[in-house]
Amino acid sequence: MHQIRTETVIAAPPQAVWDVLADFGRYGDWNPLNLQVRGRAEAGTRAAMVFRNLATGGEAVVRQTVRIVAAEPGRELAWSGHVPLIFAGRHGFLLTPQTGGTHVLHTEVLGGLLPATWSKARVARDFTPAYEAVNRALAARVAALASA
Repeated sequence: MHQIRTETVIAAPPQAVWDVLADFGRYGDWNPLNLQVRGRAEAGTRAAMVFRNLATGGEAVVRQTVRIVAAEPGRELAWSGHVPLIFAGRHGFLLTPQTGGTHVLHTEVLGGLLPATWSKARVARDFTPAYEAVNRALAARVAALASA
């Protein structure tokens, strides 16, 4: 099992960050990893997602229906998806208010037969930079909406 863990601070309140994360219909406008999401940011619902396949260098895409497993406005958004035995993942954002903005903990836990074949070095090289890019894009989107 592997865990991807990235962190950033966004100069906006948690609700402003949440508003961007929960607006699934706009992911294609800003998110470099999760290219399209159709659904609602409500716990227990399902969402159809298209995301870059980082295991193949990010050029191919994966289409998967995920389950929203956490959706607490201003606090946490997470979803999980799986392909039996082959892959299981839980992708999440935890928002914590702090002086001057919001601390964002952006994580994914990867399990299954396919991730078991990856080294920690490969995950750090091929996956972590994409999650950091999402963090930067999220901050830019929040800032753009605040100045609009």
